[in-house]
Amino acid sequence: MQWLAEICVKRPVFAWVLVLSLTVVGLYAFGQLGVDRFPNVDIPSVLVTTRLPGAAPEQVETEITDRIEEAVNTISGIDQLTSTSSEGISQVVVAFKLEKDSDVAAQEVRDRVNRVLPLLPRTVTQPMVEKLDPTASPVITVAVTAAKPLRDITEFADKGLRRWLESVDGVGQVVVIGGRKRQVNVWLDAELLGSQGLSVNEVARALQAQNADIPGGRIDRGAQSVTLRTRGRVDTVDAFGDIVIREVQGHPVHVRDVGRVEDGMAEAATQASVNGVATVLLQIRKQSGTNTVAVANNIKDRLQIIQSSLPQGYELRIVRDEAQFIEASIAAVEEHLIVGSLLAAGVVLLFLGNLRSTIIAAVAIPTSIIATFALIWYMGFTLNMLTMLALTLSVGIVIDDAIVVLENIYRFIEEKGMPPMQAAIEATREIGLAVMATTLSLVAIFAPVGFMSGIVGRFMASFGLTMAFAVLVSLFVSFTLTPMMSAHWLKAPPKRDPDHDSKHNLVFGPLDRAYARMLRWSMRA
Repeated sequence: MQWLAEICVKRPVFAWVLVLSLTVVGLYAFGQLGVDRFPNVDIPSVLVTTRLPGAAPEQVETEITDRIEEAVNTISGIDQLTSTSSEGISQVVVAFKLEKDSDVAAQEVRDRVNRVLPLLPRTVTQPMVEKLDPTASPVITVAVTAAKPLRDITEFADKGLRRWLESVDGVGQVVVIGGRKRQVNVWLDAELLGSQGLSVNEVARALQAQNADIPGGRIDRGAQSVTLRTRGRVDTVDAFGDIVIREVQGHPVHVRDVGRVEDGMAEAATQASVNGVATVLLQIRKQSGTNTVAVANNIKDRLQIIQSSLPQGYELRIVRDEAQFIEASIAAVEEHLIVGSLLAAGVVLLFLGNLRSTIIAAVAIPTSIIATFALIWYMGFTLNMLTMLALTLSVGIVIDDAIVVLENIYRFIEEKGMPPMQAAIEATREIGLAVMATTLSLVAIFAPVGFMSGIVGRFMASFGLTMAFAVLVSLFVSFTLTPMMSAHWLKAPPKRDPDHDSKHNLVFGPLDRAYARMLRWSMRA
């Protein structure tokens, strides 16, 4: 690296081009970086949910859960297999080793579950196989309020707002919380059913059979093709009462003869309120791997458009915004980064006592940190708590190499009377190996953190690699920009006075004398 310092001293434009190239790439990368709270960590876990309405937990365990576990247990790479059987619901969680690709794991589980479907009860619902993604959490929660019945608000939120928001770039799912959907309820009278000799199942079968659209095939007439369909849907709520259950003694028994039909609401599965008033919440979840802040900003832009076209009486209010907390956290870390850089430069100014020397050393801070943004972007990292923590901690480290090189150059100018250009070359050559050894020892500490295994390694990878790259860039700057600026900015003292050099000022004088006494004492001992 000493040869690079000599070239940069003799060719200052070349040195500026090298450093500015890294800086420009870093600035471009900074504009492309996303902002998130934590790194995107892919944990391969798959959830299989199966429903059997009305079944007891013991029945769910023996007829569903055990068979699904036997089917998926032969998949390679399983780390842990857990299950929960409750009334009417079976949940099987398949946790794979971190080396397993989550998409491949989900597909393999889906294939094994499809094989076991013929062995499950007939009344079971189609098993849902989905990846467990901890990063696909709700980013924004929107409250929909209006001076209308809860059913009307739910209908508007589910049929209108949800579809508008699901089309936003980066949105994965919109979940309606606290809603009560419209539902046609048929209330049966047990005494009337018994008098007619009917059962509830017969009524259910009649409702299903006489409220359905049945495909009727296709008719081809030359170049024209016509699709037939038998329309059997009930158009009105009152028409449900006209459905015939069966004939008893030659007379048809209708639904209205054994009960009543109500245009009502579904049972409340969830409940939500704002300031004590029942309302409907829309939980907006982001897609896996997308940036939280970017998705939240896209959602807010869409909400502004929707606000202008809302029906009379409706109001949208953001009650929870994950992006606000993330932006506040990142802003706090950025503030610490700037303050730390200024304090580091202030300490250098205090001890060097020279403004030009302070500027030369302090230039290593922004150039090293800005260039590190290029690595963060190239590796697919985001500006999160760990990468920003690495940049904050590196502020005090990246300036070390520049200070060591600068001090040795100034010593050659002051003590040996060399011209600044020659001193920059000779001083850098003298301590080049020592500076490289110091920097590479730091890289040897932080780089292995980026290759740790396990979940902790997934989170700490961005921290370790960011720290290691920032330190390497500081080494590059100390062998290019620092000697070049020292050769052209530092000025030789007008006259060398051994009693009034930089080691005998108010700051270094007492320290130098105290250190000399301690050194003599230790050597005698």
